[in-house]
Amino acid sequence: MKHASARNVIERCFGVLKMRWAILRSPSFYPIKTQIQIITACCLIHNLIRREMSIDPVETEFNMDQSTEDLRDEEPVGSVASSNEWTAFRDELARSIFDAW
Repeated sequence: MKHASARNVIERCFGVLKMRWAILRSPSFYPIKTQIQIITACCLIHNLIRREMSIDPVETEFNMDQSTEDLRDEEPVGSVASSNEWTAFRDELARSIFDAW
């Protein structure tokens, strides 16, 4: 039950970010490191907006859309195809963390 609740929270976060930032709505052609910077920047600016604005029109609109949508359980994701670029990035990240530790 906790897993389903956490999944709903994460899916909601992704939905709000995608609604606010068009660049997150479609697959990216940027290099992986640039994609990481884009996502980080979008999250930072989103958090700044949430902190500074008492009423966030994007989140309000997202909540209204979600309340009218038919919410049904989807099939769980069984696996995700990996790419050589992502695999190399993951391995390099793990290696650098291990070396630093």
